Amino acid sequence: MSNKVLLAGAAAALLSGAAQAADLPRRMEPVPPVFTPVPVFSWTGFYAGLHTDYVFTDRQRIVTRGNDVTPTDTIGNVRTLRRAPVVSSVQDGFANVGGGIGYNYQFTPGSGFVVGLQADWAWTDITKAISYLGPVQPNGLQDPSGYRQSLDWLGTVVGRAGYAFDRLFVYGMGGFAYGSVDYRANFYNQANVLAYTGRYSDIETGYAYGGGIEYALPADSFFSRFNVLSLVGIQTAAVTIKAEYLHYDLGRRNVLVNNTGLVAAAGPSPRGSYTSRFETEGNLVRAGFSYKFNGL
Repeated sequence: MSNKVLLAGAAAALLSGAAQAADLPRRMEPVPPVFTPVPVFSWTGFYAGLHTDYVFTDRQRIVTRGNDVTPTDTIGNVRTLRRAPVVSSVQDGFANVGGGIGYNYQFTPGSGFVVGLQADWAWTDITKAISYLGPVQPNGLQDPSGYRQSLDWLGTVVGRAGYAFDRLFVYGMGGFAYGSVDYRANFYNQANVLAYTGRYSDIETGYAYGGGIEYALPADSFFSRFNVLSLVGIQTAAVTIKAEYLHYDLGRRNVLVNNTGLVAAAGPSPRGSYTSRFETEGNLVRAGFSYKFNGL
C-alpha cells in the first residue's frame, strides 16, 4: 500500500512539473542584427558654383621698336631711349565674381580616379597704366610716353583629372583660355602733344593649366543645410568647397603706334610709326563653392 502511495505522489509531481514547464516562454533563436551599409560618396555628376579670384602677373612686358629711319628716326628714338624699348606691365587685383559648371566621372566610388570637364568665367577687371619719360635732350626737354593694358574678363575650358580620397578630391587641370583685352600706347612730343597713338581691343585666346583641391561637405553640415537651390525646388547631392591655382597665357599682340599727322608745337611734325608688342600672361588663385548634382 505504501508503495502505491509513493508511486502516485511521484506521478503527480512529474505531471505538475510538466505543466509548469509548458507555461514557461519558449526559447527563440537570436535574431541577427540588420546590416545598414555606410553610404559611399561619389564625385560623379554635374556641378555648378561661384568663385572669387585674386589675379596677379609677374612677367608681362611691353616691347616697342621703331619702324623708320627717315624723315623721323623712330628706330633711333628707341635706341637712344627717347621711347622705351621695354616696360614692365605688372598687374594684380581681386576679381569681383565668377562662376563655373562642369561634370565629373569617378571610376570607383569612395576612393578612386576622377576625370572631368570644367568651364568657368571670371570678371577680372584689372588695368595697368604705365608712364615713361625719356632722357633730357639738348634743348632741355623730354619725350613722354604712356601705355595702358587691361584684362576685363577671363574664361577657361579645362579638363580635370585626379584622385578622390572619399570626400577629398585632389586634381590637376589644363586646357583652353580666352579673355577680353585692351592695349593702348600714346607717345607725346616735347610740348606734350599727342604725336603717335595705337590701340587694340578684342578677345585673345591661349591656354591655361594648374591644379586644385576640393572637399565635399557632409550632409549634416551647416553649409550643406544652407542650400539656396532648395528654396526653388532644386535638390543637390552635396555642397563642395574648393581652392585652385591657374596659370593663363593669352599670347602676344603687335599694336601699330602710328603718327597722328598733327603739326607739332615743338619740333618737326611726327612721321613714321612704332610697333608695341603687348603680352597677357598671369596667374590666379581661386576660392569657391559648388552644388553637386546626382550622376546620370
